[in-house]
Amino acid sequence: MSEPCALIGILDDGWAGLGDNARRRLAAADLVIGARRTLDLVAPHLPSQAEQRAMDGQLGRVPEWVRAARGAGHAAAVLATGDPLCHGIGTFLAGKLGAEAIEVWPAVSTLQLAFARLKLSWQEAKIVSVHSRDAGEWTPGATPDHGLYALVRAAAAGHALIGAFTGPDNNPGRIARALIAAGHGDDFRLAVAARLGLPDESVDTDLALADAATRRFADPNIVVLTRVAPPEARAIFGFDDADFIQRTPEKGLITKQEARALSLAKLRLRPDSRVWDIGAGSGSVGLEAARLARDGHVWAIEKNAGDAANARANAGRLQASNYTLVDGRAPAGLDLWPDPDAVFIGGSGGELAELIGLVLARLRPGGRLVMNFVTLENLATATATLAAAGAAWDVVQLQASRSQPILDMHRLAAHNPVWVVSASKETP
Repeated sequence: MSEPCALIGILDDGWAGLGDNARRRLAAADLVIGARRTLDLVAPHLPSQAEQRAMDGQLGRVPEWVRAARGAGHAAAVLATGDPLCHGIGTFLAGKLGAEAIEVWPAVSTLQLAFARLKLSWQEAKIVSVHSRDAGEWTPGATPDHGLYALVRAAAAGHALIGAFTGPDNNPGRIARALIAAGHGDDFRLAVAARLGLPDESVDTDLALADAATRRFADPNIVVLTRVAPPEARAIFGFDDADFIQRTPEKGLITKQEARALSLAKLRLRPDSRVWDIGAGSGSVGLEAARLARDGHVWAIEKNAGDAANARANAGRLQASNYTLVDGRAPAGLDLWPDPDAVFIGGSGGELAELIGLVLARLRPGGRLVMNFVTLENLATATATLAAAGAAWDVVQLQASRSQPILDMHRLAAHNPVWVVSASKETP
């Protein structure tokens, strides 16, 4: 086996910007792998016997090529843009080949160069990459597989400074439009550093998102977002019922605060939980779950068009970009959702037993199912179904009363009892 593969960072200034060690490894290489544009930067300086292999569109084969070359006793080098360990190929190669099989010679990251041009300290910046395949324009309710998801979530998390590696499709204009669509149109100013290190380098600063959304910028480029409006001071948990738009006149289609708080506690959410909300109503449980599972995602379904519209409006007001609402009647469409860590059933549409069976089958190990009922019949169906399935379950009867004024005093007005049923999927 030959010496470790040299993973070499390079910028657009090519050979001139490489250090002595990187040049030495390239001069001794039998195989040099890189994107066609990076290979062209060093081609005049490579030994005549060195094979050049373009990895454009073939990233998945690079570990195989390196492994074969080293097995034959050949020296291999891989070219990457900037710092290969900052949203680059480095982690991928180390995972496939083993860390001992590579040796990293980084260049300055293009993101670092962009901050240098802007004269901004970047040690506290949130760094994301949207250099991915085209997933189209951002729309509210987009799921985690969208190419702009990480950036929109970084904006929602309240970061003051965000640096983004862009791509030809997910360009600065699309980023600006995505943030506007997600409700952050007035929260940030945008800067674009393009063609860094080249004679026609350009830096545009202090752009309003509405301005950047309609402009085209030279490729390749880096986007830096600076927050100009502080995040809204809003609680993570414990919203009042009146905070949610709901059907009027009230028909009880919101999980009241007391039952909502207990149900969310029973769900035992983690920051990265995947959550299903079946029978979303106005969205109160799913939207509070989205705030608690800030690094996770909530998939919700609601069959009533008016309630679904209210839930979407509530999601917009809360800038809940990790919340996807589907119009429909469960269980239709649930097969397209990823397996959940936690499921809340607030309405079953007459399919309760089937839904419980489906959820128990799909829950990830250690997952939680929580259901709210106000009728004895649904309570009986739920407990019988859980018992037949061999699931561990418990029931809490919640009886809450709220104070109401009466003359110059106050009395307690009782709410209808709610049964909160919890079940868990045991970890194997």
